[in-house]
Amino acid sequence: MASQISTAFAKPQKSTRMKMIGKSNVFTYFTLIVLSLLMILPLIWLVRSSLMDNAQIFIFPPEWIPEPFRWSNYPEALTAVPFKRFFLNTMILEVLTVSGVLVTTMISAYTFARLRWPGKNIVFGVLLATGMLPGAATLIPMFVFWRELGALDSFIPLSLPSWFGAGVYTGQGVFAIFLMRQFFMTIPRELDEAAYMDGANPLTVLWHIILPLSKPALLVITVFSFNDVWNQFLEPTLYLSSEKKYTMALGLASFKGLYNAQWGYLMAASATMVAPIILLFFLAQRYFIEGITLTGIKG
Repeated sequence: MASQISTAFAKPQKSTRMKMIGKSNVFTYFTLIVLSLLMILPLIWLVRSSLMDNAQIFIFPPEWIPEPFRWSNYPEALTAVPFKRFFLNTMILEVLTVSGVLVTTMISAYTFARLRWPGKNIVFGVLLATGMLPGAATLIPMFVFWRELGALDSFIPLSLPSWFGAGVYTGQGVFAIFLMRQFFMTIPRELDEAAYMDGANPLTVLWHIILPLSKPALLVITVFSFNDVWNQFLEPTLYLSSEKKYTMALGLASFKGLYNAQWGYLMAASATMVAPIILLFFLAQRYFIEGITLTGIKG
C-alpha cells in the first residue's frame, strides 16, 4: 500500500519535471534560432545586394527580395576585372604560405611537445610572448627590411615568413605552433618509446607515428591558414603594386573608386569570394571541431 502511494506521488513529479525540461529545450532552441538568424543576417544582406543595382541596394525601407533579380551582376563582376589572374595569384600564395605554416608548425610543435632539451619551457614562453606583439608594431620595420632586399612587388614578403614560423602574421604562426603542440601532448609517449626501442629516430617518429595521428589538428591549421591568406588585404596592399600580381582581396577593392562605387558588382564578387570559405568549412567541419576539441585534452 505504501509503495502504491509513493508511486502515485512520484508520477506527477516526474511528469512535471519532464514538462520543465521540455519548456527549457523550447527556450534553448528558440534562442539558438534567433541568434543564428542574427549571425547570418550579414550574409543574407550580401546575397540580396549582389542581385540588385546601386539604387535598389540603399532604398529605404530596405527591400529583402530583389525586383528584378540582376543575375548579370555575377558574370559582369567577374569579367570587369581580371579575376582569373587574381584567383591564380591567391592560390599561389595559398600553396606557398600554407605549406610553410604546416612544415614549420609540425617541426616546432614536435620539438616543444616530445623532445627534452634545456630551457625548452623558457623558449616556448618567449615564443608565446611574441604572439602578443601587435602586427602594426612590425609593419614598418618589415617593409623597410623587404625594401632593402629588393623584394617589393613580389610574393616573397607574403609567403617566405611562413617558412620561419611567422605565418601570415606573427600571432597566426605562434597560434598554429601552440595548437599543434597541445595536440601532440595528447598522444601517449609510449608510442615514441616503442619506436625508439626499434631503432627509430625523432624524424621517423614524427613522420610515421605522430603525424598520422594528428590529421584533425593539421586540418584545423590548414583551414585557419587558408582563410587568413584568402582574406589578407593589408600586407598585399603594402607590398604589391602591379595589378597583374593582385590577390582576390585587392581585386575587390577595384570596384570602389574615389568618387563612386559599383556596389552591385562588389557584392557579387564578395559573395563569390566568400563561397569557397563556407564550402571548405562545411566539408571539413567534422575534423575541424574534432581537432579543436582534442587540443584541450591531455592524458
